[in-house]
Amino acid sequence: MGGSTEVLNHKQVEDRIQRIAWQIYEEFHNEKEVVLAGIADRGFYLAQKLYEHLQEFADIEIRISKLSFDKDHPLDTEYQMEPAMDLNDRNIVLVDDVLKSGGTLIYGVRYFLDYPIKAMKTVVLVDRNHKRYPVKADFKGLSLSTSMQEHVNVQIEEAPYSVRVS
Repeated sequence: MGGSTEVLNHKQVEDRIQRIAWQIYEEFHNEKEVVLAGIADRGFYLAQKLYEHLQEFADIEIRISKLSFDKDHPLDTEYQMEPAMDLNDRNIVLVDDVLKSGGTLIYGVRYFLDYPIKAMKTVVLVDRNHKRYPVKADFKGLSLSTSMQEHVNVQIEEAPYSVRVS
């Protein structure tokens, strides 16, 4: 025990990100603009990768922003979106790396409740299927059944990318 197992290698992670980018485009192809809001920090790294892929083929404006908040104390935190932007009547894609209990995603969604957005979708690279909150990933790279004691490590800051379970 104590080791880790690679469940997605660099090419597989790239392929999943590319597929999610196409799904986002298919969902919003009739729109003028989509905002990718990556939850700091690893969700923002994934949002950056999605942004790069969408720039290759999407004929809609893609904007990217980082959403930061204290995940350990989400009710007492100050949310920051960098760069700040007008969110009224916008299509939002909230991005995080792993969905475990759903807490981070639901508190991320909470930020956008103060704005009359047009639509919101959620993206995760890995869905661990341990939801405590009524939130789902609209687009996901991998559904992975794990125990609560296992840790999923997503490495997408720099190549080679990987997803490992330990």
